[in-house]
Amino acid sequence: MRFVKILFVGFFPISLIYGVIRASTLRNFIMTISEDLHARSNSKCELCSDEGALNIYEVPPNSDGSADKSALICTNCLDQVEKRTAMHSDHWRCLNESMWTQEPAVQVLAWRMLKRLSAESWAVELFDMLYLDEDTLQWAQSLVEEAGDTGSVVHLDSNGNVLATGDTVTLIKDLNVKGASFTAKRGTAVRKISLVPDNAAHIEGRVNGQQIVILTEFVKKSN
Repeated sequence: MRFVKILFVGFFPISLIYGVIRASTLRNFIMTISEDLHARSNSKCELCSDEGALNIYEVPPNSDGSADKSALICTNCLDQVEKRTAMHSDHWRCLNESMWTQEPAVQVLAWRMLKRLSAESWAVELFDMLYLDEDTLQWAQSLVEEAGDTGSVVHLDSNGNVLATGDTVTLIKDLNVKGASFTAKRGTAVRKISLVPDNAAHIEGRVNGQQIVILTEFVKKSN
């Protein structure tokens, strides 16, 4: 029979005390980050300045959990950043102010959201004005590059929402259909789309009874 020797301090084993100390240190670390972010942002969302429910968002990839690699953002912004809800382009006009921050983590989020809003002329103008230093730009681009390394093709609509086979989309502009005698009108709903496997910019759908190829930049996903 083997016996395990456990050292005790008072009535508690050292292993238990060590675990409690580690948990306490972790709580203090998280509290410090939260306090730093609230102080930095004046307890407002660092993207839209909302004062509602705020969340610590570790900006991927390779975030080390520090305040420098994180941003304090509201739930509305978080859900759209994480693509949990549909993108509301007008909401992101707030970037006209927040993109000028000196905080790299917030700059990265602004760059990525403006990139996703490339179908909006005002977003393109802001994107062209946004300056990031070399390291911050590399950080902003790294998530896109990392997704591309997987070899998967992701189809996004004009607002940056992920499209899937069977979705319904709406045309956001009139489209001249090559080889056909009609124009696909803005506002037309295209149901049960299919994705072109090797081209993220193309989907297929039936309009006026004819199967056509449509550019993803000219559609928005219907709720």
